[in-house]
Amino acid sequence: MLSHSQRSITRKKKACFGEGLDTENTPNDLIQIWSPPHKQSRVLPKGKENQGSQFVLARRSRRRKESIGLSWDSLPDELLLRLFFCLSLQDLLRASRVCKRWHCLACDDSLWHSVDLMGMTDLAPALEQVFLTGIRRLRCPRSFIGETHFIDACPLRVHQLDLSNCTISTATVENIMSCCTHLQYLSLEGLDLSDRIIQLLTQNRELQQLNLCGSSGFSPEPLGDMLKALTLLTALNISWCGFSNDHVKAIVSNVCSGISRLNLSGYRMNLAQEDVKTLVERCPNIVILDLSDSVMLTMDSFPVLGQLKVLLQLCLSRCYQIHPAALGDLETFPALRMLEVYGLVQDTHLRSLKTSMPRIAINSTPFSSIARPTPASQNDRTMWDLPCRLRFKC
Repeated sequence: MLSHSQRSITRKKKACFGEGLDTENTPNDLIQIWSPPHKQSRVLPKGKENQGSQFVLARRSRRRKESIGLSWDSLPDELLLRLFFCLSLQDLLRASRVCKRWHCLACDDSLWHSVDLMGMTDLAPALEQVFLTGIRRLRCPRSFIGETHFIDACPLRVHQLDLSNCTISTATVENIMSCCTHLQYLSLEGLDLSDRIIQLLTQNRELQQLNLCGSSGFSPEPLGDMLKALTLLTALNISWCGFSNDHVKAIVSNVCSGISRLNLSGYRMNLAQEDVKTLVERCPNIVILDLSDSVMLTMDSFPVLGQLKVLLQLCLSRCYQIHPAALGDLETFPALRMLEVYGLVQDTHLRSLKTSMPRIAINSTPFSSIARPTPASQNDRTMWDLPCRLRFKC
């Protein structure tokens, strides 16, 4: 039985407790006050649990079992990088999500030296991250990139870049080119470009191979200035760009004198005999020359072309003003070993032509590979004769 004073104290506590719960959004400090007090464990000196009048049961801490073998955390960074080097692109991305350490190692620039992203549907987000890794070689032809500005003003370290036939806006191409200063191999085949993009290419003074086949959207003046600035250029594919005669003159008058491989096909009425003469005088060391689909060329251009003492391959396909009987004069070219004359010689006369020119292989290369990252005749995913280490698998 409770006394009268004890019952009154109990009623006051119940009233106070109920009063607080009736209000909405009870403050946390009140919740802490109403919570029962935590039990405090008594700290006794070690080894003296059973001394004194109070008897206490105590559990000694278990010794940790020594781990057998090595754990992932004990491996050095160098060994983990070597293991990551053996992973595919998808597996490397999965490994980067394990922990912070693995994420830092998976983003090491030594693992992202060369990447092939061909086949990705939406490439813009991945492209931003790949560029930030310090990539040197990037291949993503026939990919959808879309219109976005994803590159900061910081310079990129990429040396080889293949954007052939991508679905990409002119503004995005300009955005990428504005950050590239160390390009050595570049393919912008089939893209819609601008004068600004052509001007930005001049800051890549180490450029050696340039593929602009089928590109459009730029005028003769920036084109001539770019070719004049690229003094290390050895291979140029600038065919089928829909150029006027002013564009063609800008090419033959400003292209690097040390160029050895040149594809200037597809200009039909806009490539004249005078342009060929200007080109030969400026670039006497041409080894491979493609002048196909130039209907203004005649056999009168043979003495001019004969001045190219190291000319190894000559392409005159569909140059219909050249009579098939005149092709025998090319036998006098000292270094000529390959001749492409598709559309000029009928099959019935092709065998006799090969017999009369035994040291020259005729119609052995149907597609031009000048400055192209991956020749059309090869069904592989190499880029300028080198494979990419990381490759996206559909």
